[in-house]
Amino acid sequence: MNRVDVAWAIGRPAMGLPAALATRLHVYGRERVPRAGGLVVAFNHFHWIDIPAFGCVSPRTLYFLAKFEAHATPLLGPYIRLFGSFSVRRGESDRDAVRRMREVVREGEALGIFAEGTRQRSGVPGRVQPGAAMVALQEDVPVVCAAIHGSQLWRPGNFAPVSIAWGEPMRLDGLPKGAKGYREASALIEEEIYRLWAWLRDLHEAGRPRHAEPPRLPERAAPVTLP
Repeated sequence: MNRVDVAWAIGRPAMGLPAALATRLHVYGRERVPRAGGLVVAFNHFHWIDIPAFGCVSPRTLYFLAKFEAHATPLLGPYIRLFGSFSVRRGESDRDAVRRMREVVREGEALGIFAEGTRQRSGVPGRVQPGAAMVALQEDVPVVCAAIHGSQLWRPGNFAPVSIAWGEPMRLDGLPKGAKGYREASALIEEEIYRLWAWLRDLHEAGRPRHAEPPRLPERAAPVTLP
């Protein structure tokens, strides 16, 4: 266990439990996440509460990619780096960030990416940026998509219910390792995140039953076998 794992072991109950209680958090499909090996985890993003919510229910330590501005904040930056987070300059070619992203999965860890690149104000998942696809293709590791619903409505004190659904791990085999492949893979990731989010939306309308299985991957993106 390294120092990041230790930080997560402490941080999950300290930060994740209050977030779970405040959001009345339900989680579906967590058993789908591979417990070992390099992995890219692609999330949608509505609210800051998404970060501790995903962290609380993830069965893996996640090395989150975060915007440079967060890391430059005097107190927040050092704190999130304790948890293995590293920065990226949005809208720029950040070679250091790309190198670190690839190192994380090459070392057998799980890279967490808010795939749209920023919070979505519309209340629905947005356009997926190519970062998650690029790392998965270049390092030949699977992608697990996860969607969150309800946090777009959540505010401190209103206790709006929030749910998370995990997708099956998928391979992007056969796609080229270049701009064309990144676009095609990003479209698949975007489709899967939206599909999981739409399932959660309908589940909320049905009263959020505790026991429900998120949709399976389409045949064109067959799941990999969990170790």
